[in-house]
Amino acid sequence: VLRFGEMNRPDIIINCAGLTNIEECENDISKAYKVNALGARNLSIIARKLEAKLVHISTDDVFDGLSDKPYNEFDVTNPRTVYGKSKCAGEGYVKEFTQRHFIIRSTWVYGEGYNFVNKFIEETKNKGEVTVASDQFGSPTSAEELAKFILHIMTTGEYGTYHATCKGVCSRFELAEKIAEILGRDVKIHPVPSKDNEFS
Repeated sequence: VLRFGEMNRPDIIINCAGLTNIEECENDISKAYKVNALGARNLSIIARKLEAKLVHISTDDVFDGLSDKPYNEFDVTNPRTVYGKSKCAGEGYVKEFTQRHFIIRSTWVYGEGYNFVNKFIEETKNKGEVTVASDQFGSPTSAEELAKFILHIMTTGEYGTYHATCKGVCSRFELAEKIAEILGRDVKIHPVPSKDNEFS
């Protein structure tokens, strides 16, 4: 990473890399920290050396999810999962090693790649019924809209931590129902507690 940075000398570095699979993080703690924490540290070091801006994509999983109101940028982090802890450690390295940073926490991002929306679409192609958590709430966020925010903020000097999501709140269950409705997919969706959830 350091050699690549020195050879290419970017003005802005956007760190979208992350091990986001919750189960994989729990099963391979070392890998989770290497990707989510040490990766962020390495990018922060080269960003400082080059005096480049660093955009670091983080997550709402740095919080414990127990609040009954939306979190803001000043709330104290308290991650409960290895994923959340490793991303929180990554944020710490970014703050420690470079001042010219934007930490952007988002949630329930959908677009190309691995995410709830695509997983639900794929899983329900051949299933007539699924279970989805009714006690998890968030703001489904378009990767395209998040990218627009990143492109805007990175041109400024307004360094710091930001929460960036699309408007609105729903449960995983409500989101699944809306996806099925949009697709015209005839699938029975059962609302269940998180512990019995098929999708995350």
